[in-house]
Amino acid sequence: MGKVIFNSDDFGYSYGVNYGIMDAYQRGILTSTTLMANMPGFEHAVKLKKDLPNLGVGVHLTLTCGKPLLKNVESLMDGDKFKNLSFYTQPFKVDGDQLYQEWNEQIQKVYRAGIFPTHLDSHHHTHTFGMNQEIIIALAKKYDLPVRGNFEKKNEVRHVDYFEPHFDDVGEAVIEKRQIDCSVEEYLERLLSILRAHKTIEVMCHTAYLDQALLNGSSFVYPRANQVEFLIHSEFAQLVKEDFSIELITYKDI
Repeated sequence: MGKVIFNSDDFGYSYGVNYGIMDAYQRGILTSTTLMANMPGFEHAVKLKKDLPNLGVGVHLTLTCGKPLLKNVESLMDGDKFKNLSFYTQPFKVDGDQLYQEWNEQIQKVYRAGIFPTHLDSHHHTHTFGMNQEIIIALAKKYDLPVRGNFEKKNEVRHVDYFEPHFDDVGEAVIEKRQIDCSVEEYLERLLSILRAHKTIEVMCHTAYLDQALLNGSSFVYPRANQVEFLIHSEFAQLVKEDFSIELITYKDI
């Protein structure tokens, strides 16, 4: 039997993102999300979570969006904000202690809000780049938490057996922007086979309703709203619900 986590990133980004995640969880097959401690929608997300005790909530460690929680982390900043993603997609160097302290504070803020995180991952997958891997490994060991297993050193921490990174394409109407090398129908057929065959699986997605914060702040917008509908109303979602060889879980269950 496949134990499957459908995890939506970016909880706490904005009201629209938060409500999209809530609907995909309450009405669809979403089981889990990861929370951005430094974004304007954080308190709203915490309030929503309090009414949903079984929703898995991890920490979406942030390094390329918004502002840091700590002062004196200059190596992570460009002006008063975090550096852009492009800084980390080439050889880079930041102060490792500053990065550890900032990410640790983001985790601590989630705990202080009354949420016990189920796992760790990161916005734009920055935990997978260079020396950042060592930082997330240290934090995962400190808090005894699993980590999204999409990086070279994943075997040093707990992680699922299989990570699926391309589910966002079910919401992408522009074929040229898709990451998959086949039709969506073929992709979903393959994915169902994977969900049945592997022991533990995370399917990463991004669900949201559109609001001004998302429209102004993100280049990935409309596919998010499509994914909300897909996780609730699609034939695929219904098959996942009815398949006795698929169990929907959170990271708390691995």
